[in-house]
Amino acid sequence: MSTDVILRVDGLGKTFRKPFSGRKVEAVKGISLEVSRSEIFGFLGPNGAGKTTTIKMLTGLIAPTKGSATLFGMPVPSPDAMGKVGFLPENPYVYPYLTPREFVELCGQLNGVTGAKLKARVNICLERVGVMYAADRGVRTLSKGMLQRVGFAAALVHEPELLILDEPMSGLDPVGRKEIRDLIVEERDAGRTVFFSSHILSDVELLCDRVTILRKGEVVVAGALRDLLKTDVRRSEIVLTGVTPELEATLRGLGVTLTNRGVQQHFEVEGEASLRDVLQRALAAGANVEGVTPKRETLEAVFVRQAL
Repeated sequence: MSTDVILRVDGLGKTFRKPFSGRKVEAVKGISLEVSRSEIFGFLGPNGAGKTTTIKMLTGLIAPTKGSATLFGMPVPSPDAMGKVGFLPENPYVYPYLTPREFVELCGQLNGVTGAKLKARVNICLERVGVMYAADRGVRTLSKGMLQRVGFAAALVHEPELLILDEPMSGLDPVGRKEIRDLIVEERDAGRTVFFSSHILSDVELLCDRVTILRKGEVVVAGALRDLLKTDVRRSEIVLTGVTPELEATLRGLGVTLTNRGVQQHFEVEGEASLRDVLQRALAAGANVEGVTPKRETLEAVFVRQAL
């Protein structure tokens, strides 16, 4: 991964004033972060944490109250910098009386793509996001998931260097989520940079090189995923069959937790030494070991601990 920083945020903050009451609401409280070229950067936080407000400031849709941000070394907002950015908002608005082909062509033209190259890029992007079969239907007839795909195609059409994606998997089914995940990885492998927010933590854990987690407008966690997630095994799940009441009582006496009772019984064990002892006792008592699964810390655990 290159150390070339293409997005830098320094003390960026936004305060809104509520109508009628005039009360100030500090939505973003001075956050700082850096995004390097050719990485996938996850921007996380619970609802109301300030993610979308931050993205709107980065794309020039609203002005910050304090702090600064640069894209490709140019201050935000900058038309030259935004020409290198592909943006997918959380709820993309696609003109309802256009077709997906017409809308993506329009977005390409607005970004300076014309002629035969534009037509080729439109076809490539619609095919990549999986809506080529509906390219000439009215947009108003499409589902939310299909609209999300059309918005993604519009973000890709001018071959941007940086993709800023706000909840890109919103409205997609599991197959669609996988296809978009694969597309994000393909873009990174092609040398592009991806900055995206998401509530789907499993997707973030699969995709991202680094993450920043916001809470109430402030950064509470930031760093490489490999550093944030503890790789040591602290707990293991053992699945047993043929467990007698006597064996169950013995395992409970060892501090083992029964998490699911049925034909297969699921036990949770703390520590590797306890795991070996439990397995030895289960086999000696005639039980069958159907599976042993190590439980490592997940991004969800980090998120819940730090962001809620």
